[in-house]
Amino acid sequence: MKQSSARLSVAPMMDWTDRHCRFFHRLMTRNAMLYTEMVTAAAIVHGPRDRLLAYDAAEHPVALQLGGSDPNELAQAVRFAQPFGYDEINLNVGCPSDRVQSGCFGAVLMERPQLVADCMAAMAGETDVPVTVKCRIGVDDQDPAMVLPAFLETVSRAGVSHFVIHARKAWLKGLSPKENREIPPLDYDLVMQMKRDFPDLTICINGGVTSLAQVEAFLAAGLDGVMIGRAAYHDPASVLIGADALWGEGPGRDAFEVVRDMVPYIAAHLAAGGRLHQITRHMLGLFHGRPGARQWRRALSERATRPDAGLDVLDYALSQVERSAA
Repeated sequence: MKQSSARLSVAPMMDWTDRHCRFFHRLMTRNAMLYTEMVTAAAIVHGPRDRLLAYDAAEHPVALQLGGSDPNELAQAVRFAQPFGYDEINLNVGCPSDRVQSGCFGAVLMERPQLVADCMAAMAGETDVPVTVKCRIGVDDQDPAMVLPAFLETVSRAGVSHFVIHARKAWLKGLSPKENREIPPLDYDLVMQMKRDFPDLTICINGGVTSLAQVEAFLAAGLDGVMIGRAAYHDPASVLIGADALWGEGPGRDAFEVVRDMVPYIAAHLAAGGRLHQITRHMLGLFHGRPGARQWRRALSERATRPDAGLDVLDYALSQVERSAA
C-alpha cells in the first residue's frame, strides 16, 4: 500500500461500495484508497468467503472493512482474508444502525475502548498490512472532548496508528442511520485538535466533505487524509476525476472515457450471467451537473433493469449525453 493513499479515500458504504462500484471509482483515481462495504467477521468465518472477499486486482489500493467485537472471531476473519491481498484492514467503530448495535459492534464500541484495543491487537497478529479504525467522536451523552482523546490513546497502545474519524457523534437511540449522517453537528475543530494532540498518529477526517477544495484545505491544515462518502457516489466525477493531483499527478480519464473503459468489465459481467443494472446503478451520477445528466440517468434507470439489457443500453445513454453536450 502506498503510504500516501490515506490522503484521500472513499468511505465504506453499505449497498453502495461493492466491487462494481470500486472498479468504476478506480477508473477515475489511481491513488485514492477504496473501501469495501462493511463485512461482519462472523460472515467471513462462517459464510461464503470467496463471494464476500473477492475483488478485481485493478481495485488496488483497496481496504477491507470488518464489523465485529469478538477479538478471536475478528482474528479468524483477518486470517481468512489474508490470502486475498487487501492493502488495509479496517474495523468499523462508527456505524449506528440497530442491527449493528444488537451485535455489539459499530459505534457502540466507542463506549468500550479497551475492547476495541483488544480487537485491533488480535487482528494485527494475523496480517502484515495496516489495521485501522473508523470511528465517531463519541456516542449519545458522551463528551467528545473527553471521550475521543481517551479512545485514541487506549486504542493506539494496541499498535494502531491510523484512525479515520467521522466528525459527528452517533446517537444510538432516537436517530436512524440516515439521520446520524446528517443531524448531529460536525465538529471538525475537535478532529484537528486530535492531530495536534497525537502528532504521531495518522488522523483522517470524514463527514460532510463534498469537494476536492475541502480535501485540499484539510490537508493544508495538517490532517493526514480525508475520507469522502456520499459525494463520491452521487457526484463521482467532481471529487474523483482530478483527485490524483493530490499526489502530484495529472488527471486520468474524463467522464466519457470512464464509460468507454467500463465496457470490457461490463461485457465480462454480462457474459458470466450478471445483470447490467448491477453495475450501471453505480454510474448514475457520473455526469451530475453537466448537460445531458438527466437523460443519462433516465436512460439507465429505465432500460438497464430490463432482463435482456445489454451494452446497447449503455451506448444509448452515452449518446444522450453526447448529443446534449454538442
